[in-house]
Amino acid sequence: MQLLAVGLNHTTAPVSLREQLALAPDQLGQAVQSARAWFSRFNERGQDEAAILSTCNRTEMYAASGAPNPLDASAQFLAHYHALNYAELRPHLYLLPQHDAVRHAFRVASGLDSMVLGEPQILGQMKDAVRAAEQAGGLGTYLHQLFQRSFAVAKEVRSTTEIGAHSVSMAAAAVRLSQRIFDRIADQNVLFIGAGEMIELCATHFAAQHPKSITIANRTLERGEALAARFNGKAIRLAELPERLAQFDIVVTSTASTLPLIGLGLVERAIKARRRRPMFMVDLAVPRDIEPEVARLDDVFLYSVDDLSQVVQTGIESRQAAVAQAEAIIETRVQSFMHWVGDRAMVPVIRDLHESSEALRMAELDRARKMLAKGEDVDAVLEALSKGLTAKFLHGPQQALHRAEGDERARLAALLPQLFRGRR
Repeated sequence: MQLLAVGLNHTTAPVSLREQLALAPDQLGQAVQSARAWFSRFNERGQDEAAILSTCNRTEMYAASGAPNPLDASAQFLAHYHALNYAELRPHLYLLPQHDAVRHAFRVASGLDSMVLGEPQILGQMKDAVRAAEQAGGLGTYLHQLFQRSFAVAKEVRSTTEIGAHSVSMAAAAVRLSQRIFDRIADQNVLFIGAGEMIELCATHFAAQHPKSITIANRTLERGEALAARFNGKAIRLAELPERLAQFDIVVTSTASTLPLIGLGLVERAIKARRRRPMFMVDLAVPRDIEPEVARLDDVFLYSVDDLSQVVQTGIESRQAAVAQAEAIIETRVQSFMHWVGDRAMVPVIRDLHESSEALRMAELDRARKMLAKGEDVDAVLEALSKGLTAKFLHGPQQALHRAEGDERARLAALLPQLFRGRR
């Protein structure tokens, strides 16, 4: 079995491509099952494992497969599953085998591969992805162990380094950008679209600036009301957006919708109703909730997750020492995990040795019992038993040594004494 990680992230692909591979939480299970079925085309044993992580910044598949060329098979699967042209997708993918895949998983869980260095949300997202994969039957011995160690490494990194210190979150970056447009957020009406974790974080940061009003728009009104109550705000249904959008100065959206919720025409009408007063919009969703053409409007300031990347890099220099510490921890844990993988690879070999040895032992034992049944001397039977076992155990190595030539014979000659040097 070969471990691997294949995918793309905010450093290898723009949001316009990432949103084409993005999967909602309720789509992960089906994607995992499809990945295992895809691998089974190349591997008749059907023991392949798969898990898929999909966030606003990345979509990547972790797998353990016995298929030939599993990296290429995984990359081809991502293109096929999302109905994308493989030749166009391939330049944006990273294909990581074995220890590189393990290192990547550890770095992702620890927040070292995030747009916001050290951000903690990714660990929860990875745990959710693992639960979805487990429910879909995608986890086996290798991936289960990989993710459990990833979580342990992330905990160690966060508890022993300052990787999360001075971190500027996406939510904080959104507040900073809005302050470039409006002198006082306290004078603005803020609309949040969605009611998930990212919106909750953003609402917390904006609420600290005491805006004029906070409104939550969500498909499920009850969930929106529950979140709005925490910030002394109001809740509306998504269906009310066409009539209500013009009332808001700041709009922050992050939903799991597969299609844009806010189109160019809707924003044009809202700006006209606002009499050209500016509107600040932040789209943290992947796929995007706001049509990118909205950014062309003169009185609209639209930012996507990629646009916020420069803002969140603030203070990264002060975290470089923590990064070095974290990388050192990860490298040590990678070596430990790969040692475990190596041991796992030897399990079938050791099992075969035990089985063949047991067959030899039983054959000699059966011969000894027959000799005893004939009344032969016990000492003579034991002598024959010991010599028979020794001869059978040495037959294979001796034959291999006789057949070998040159360097191979020299290597065997050096190795065999080590293998057969018993404890006295």
